[in-house]
Amino acid sequence: MTELFGMAVWAAFYFERAAHTFRLVPVMKKIRTGFMPIALLVLSATLAQAHGLPGYAAGGSAQEQSSTVAERHDGVSLDEAVRRAEAQYRAKVVRTDVQDEDGRKVYVLKLLSEDGRVITVRVDAATGRSR
Repeated sequence: MTELFGMAVWAAFYFERAAHTFRLVPVMKKIRTGFMPIALLVLSATLAQAHGLPGYAAGGSAQEQSSTVAERHDGVSLDEAVRRAEAQYRAKVVRTDVQDEDGRKVYVLKLLSEDGRVITVRVDAATGRSR
């Protein structure tokens, strides 16, 4: 795609020089002012789309990037909810479940404390608030 863009830019400047001899300067000026912004827009859209491809890894693996995206959309990932619950209740998470309550995603965590108590914690995935 970039080679095509380079060829188009070269052709535009080449034809502009040739236009002086054929009195096509006004026509070429219109083409240049109309073509260049469109070509730059297409190029930027192509590059932006390439950054969204699954195999693209600028700052880490594709799996790390997808989990980061999931955290942004959901507020809190399941891993983050487990980590927070274990720290808050000083217990080990032994079971997790994801439920849909009134259109909201909720993590249901079962924790086991050191003294053998079972604690059930519900974490709203959008806000990260536990109940």
